[in-house]
Amino acid sequence: MRLLISGSILILAILLNGVVFAEESPLSERPYFDFYAESAHFLPVVDSAISSARAELEVVLGDTLGYKPSVYIESSLERFRERIGSMVPDWGAAVAIPFRGQIIIKSPANFRLGKSLYELTKHEYAHLALAERFGMVRPPRWLDEGLAMYTAFEWSWSNSFALSRAVTFGGLLSLEEIEGINRLDQNRAETAYAQSYLAVKYLLDTYGVEALNILIDSLSRKAPIESAMMAATGSDRDGFEQEYLNFLKGRYNLLTLFIDMSYLWLFLAIVVVIGFVLRYRRKKKAYEQWDEEEKLQSTDFDYGDPDNPEEIEDEDKPWS
Repeated sequence: MRLLISGSILILAILLNGVVFAEESPLSERPYFDFYAESAHFLPVVDSAISSARAELEVVLGDTLGYKPSVYIESSLERFRERIGSMVPDWGAAVAIPFRGQIIIKSPANFRLGKSLYELTKHEYAHLALAERFGMVRPPRWLDEGLAMYTAFEWSWSNSFALSRAVTFGGLLSLEEIEGINRLDQNRAETAYAQSYLAVKYLLDTYGVEALNILIDSLSRKAPIESAMMAATGSDRDGFEQEYLNFLKGRYNLLTLFIDMSYLWLFLAIVVVIGFVLRYRRKKKAYEQWDEEEKLQSTDFDYGDPDNPEEIEDEDKPWS
């Protein structure tokens, strides 16, 4: 009985929550999404990002992407958490909720996101596109995150450094371990995201778009991952993973870690030099200001003839 009551309360809370959100009206209705925010300041960025993501995903997925999600830009942490619940860890900046058709992003005006709004929007839109393609089946996390990063072209020096460090010190994750990405700390999560991106890129570069779509179609029909990978690549999951890990180890190693560290030290050196130059300029400006102030203050206390001060005897010389 207690379980029944608890379940009823939970269902009621979900329904009430849905009613609150259902009463909202979009700030702007675009052809391929509805926009919800306090202002339209970020609307052009979101519009451009979704247009770009759609064009890329229509090629990769062979899909027209005819559905229309809702995009929320939340300026308060409370409202962001209210929408997403416990779906993402504290370091998360955005989330896609496929069963609601929603993308929720922290406002760049109020939060340091770590990535541009353009990248985040494309990333989350790709999640929705893949979820739509899979239907009621959940895609592998490495495929989901990898395709999202591939669509947003999210690759930076930090990703390269994370992989070089992981390969050098034995920190690579298996594709199965990436399933628990939300439970990883931020450093391990960065490695997981980087590996996911390169797994999808390796799949596309090596086997092509057709292989990716064979994999997606097989998994969406609830085929086992081993047979789905075999149909797509000619290797089972372990075989593909070994190929992909060999690719990583060949591309990222102690040498690339050293190069990445060199870039890091070069960056730090540049920061130090810039800091020195700015400090020097501030000091120089201060000295120049002091010189100007001294020029305005008289230091000649001889009150005789101003043109020939020593020719007229001063009146106030008690020592003479």
